[in-house]
Amino acid sequence: MLKLITSLLLLFMVRPVASQLYLQKEPFAHTYSIVARDPDTGEMAVGVQSHWFSVGTAVSWGEAGVGVIATQSFVNKSFGIRGLELLKNGKTAEQALKILLKSDEGREVRQVAIMDARGNVATHTGENCIKYAGHQQGDNYSVQANMMLNKDVWPAMAAAFEKSRKLPLAERVLIALEAGEEAGGDIRGRQSAALLVVKGKPEENPWNDPMIDLRVDDNEEPLVELKRLLKIYRAYEHMNKGDLAVEVGDMSLALQEYGKAESMFPENLEMQYWKAVALANNDRLEEALPIFKRIFRENENWRELTERLPEAGLLDLKKRELKKVLKLK
Repeated sequence: MLKLITSLLLLFMVRPVASQLYLQKEPFAHTYSIVARDPDTGEMAVGVQSHWFSVGTAVSWGEAGVGVIATQSFVNKSFGIRGLELLKNGKTAEQALKILLKSDEGREVRQVAIMDARGNVATHTGENCIKYAGHQQGDNYSVQANMMLNKDVWPAMAAAFEKSRKLPLAERVLIALEAGEEAGGDIRGRQSAALLVVKGKPEENPWNDPMIDLRVDDNEEPLVELKRLLKIYRAYEHMNKGDLAVEVGDMSLALQEYGKAESMFPENLEMQYWKAVALANNDRLEEALPIFKRIFRENENWRELTERLPEAGLLDLKKRELKKVLKLK
């Protein structure tokens, strides 16, 4: 009986403490991630993958001209907002990390990495993070992981990131995540991933920050899907550049940019359609007609949309020209 009472007392003594620290209030986002900076552009990024739903809503934080933060393991989400605010107020990454951990009773089950806009990086892996857990810092980056299958995950991420210096930052971050997965990854498998990229200087228009914010919340191959989304993002970058070139009357550059976008996703009707519209608006209707024709055959709704564009000021054709487009078979 005495042993039973003692066991019950211990149970009730331990459970509230565990609950207060990390079970009830905080996501169970055991994961691996990277925070990184491109010294040439100043861009900063967070990349993460986990066997946890919608990991990007908890782990990755960033602000242009301020810094990026990955907070994981038993996640203290306040580290994201509070950490960025500390950086904005002039604290270095190391100073911000010390302040956050000092006030956190659950620091030994936390894992967090902070990078400021100057490239300073600070990382913490609590002693009670579930093994295998650890981190590795390098020039303008830090990789960190917990609950991994083995100890090879974060060193593999670091090596892959360092070997891909010639690529854009977002692509380098993805390569690091892929290397972590290939080395063993999360012991439970994979479910979600996210990629966040912010500019190195403060964004004049806050609504344009972050510059890249891609999330895969639930997928059997989240990194594969994240890579596909990044490729789409790059394709639409070319589309936007093409539109800007049209605005200044540089059709040669516009067609070059549209062509790059189409080569990345040749089946995308949206990209083909707006290229045709741009051609038509620049007295090159004959070049646009076969494109319109091909699109209308795929989906009649594009024909209906074309009829509506002149009223919105998006298609500048004479009535006979518009009729010629709409009658395409």
